[in-house]
Amino acid sequence: MDKQRIRELRKQVAPFEKSQLNKSIIQVINTIVPLFLVWALAYLTFDISVLLSIGFAVIAAGFMVRTFIIFHDCTHGSFFKNKKANNIMGTITGILTLFAYEKWKREHSIHHATSSNLDKRGTGDMWVMTVEEYTEASPGQKLAYRLYRNPLVMFGLGPIYLFLISSRINRKDARPKERWNTHLITISVIVLYTLAGFLLGWTEFAIIQGTTVYVAGVLGIWLFYVQHQFEDSYFEEETEWDYVKAAVDGSSYYQLPKVLQWLTGNIGYHHVHHLSPRVPNYLLEEAHEKTPPLHQATTITLKTSLTSLKFRLYDETAKTFISFKDWKRRQMRTSPSQMNG
Repeated sequence: MDKQRIRELRKQVAPFEKSQLNKSIIQVINTIVPLFLVWALAYLTFDISVLLSIGFAVIAAGFMVRTFIIFHDCTHGSFFKNKKANNIMGTITGILTLFAYEKWKREHSIHHATSSNLDKRGTGDMWVMTVEEYTEASPGQKLAYRLYRNPLVMFGLGPIYLFLISSRINRKDARPKERWNTHLITISVIVLYTLAGFLLGWTEFAIIQGTTVYVAGVLGIWLFYVQHQFEDSYFEEETEWDYVKAAVDGSSYYQLPKVLQWLTGNIGYHHVHHLSPRVPNYLLEEAHEKTPPLHQATTITLKTSLTSLKFRLYDETAKTFISFKDWKRRQMRTSPSQMNG
């Protein structure tokens, strides 16, 4: 698809960039209400069976992911037409999902503006090194990168870092509004969690809420990871980078079963979202279906998405991701002495 044709896509998607109040309200009801109901079932069944209780907590994690999608839309100003309404709902869902609304809004806007740009990495995105960067990196840098890209670290420790550290600390250049919002959400979470612990029991709360938050965190990281880390994903240097190509070719269409698609708020249509962040989540599927050129986006499924776990380095020459094993093979063919990672 050439640049001219791909730019036309923005015009075709524009009609879907309007939130619908009735659909937004319905989504709040069918997301947050079930979230609390399933949480309640988890607590009510705790004395009957801890495993059953944990099962409900895992289901609650799915609704927490869906709640995050509402939060996510609010950061783009696409969930409601009214800016204040988005900010209020964004802060409330930020408390429920443990994310700092204003902080995440700013960092995520940078992610959208720089996605797939090799010269502007580092804010709101996954750490990606090119083959050349990794080859020239020091042993310490290689080790740090290997640890970061290790699934056990990324999905095991990632949620803990996101919820307890990243979302609780403001950027050095954060504006007062952003700082106050972060502190408001953090204090609200502390107060609510303390009350819940005293009223419901600390053991029950720790097991149930810990399971819900952790599983939701793992699912969230996976979604964010897999929708940009696929084999032929688009990455370019600033001089060659194109916003629309980055959106359509650098974001995948994650074709999920309908139940998972619903729980994840259609975020699988990530190529549509990056092309036009103003499209609310409940219109992403329709925008995709009614815009035939978007059907050419890279499609991944639950099965094929698992292969992304082996992708570690981006090869600028071949325009593809490769594994550490692939990198080692190349080094063996060129200079065995460079194999320090």
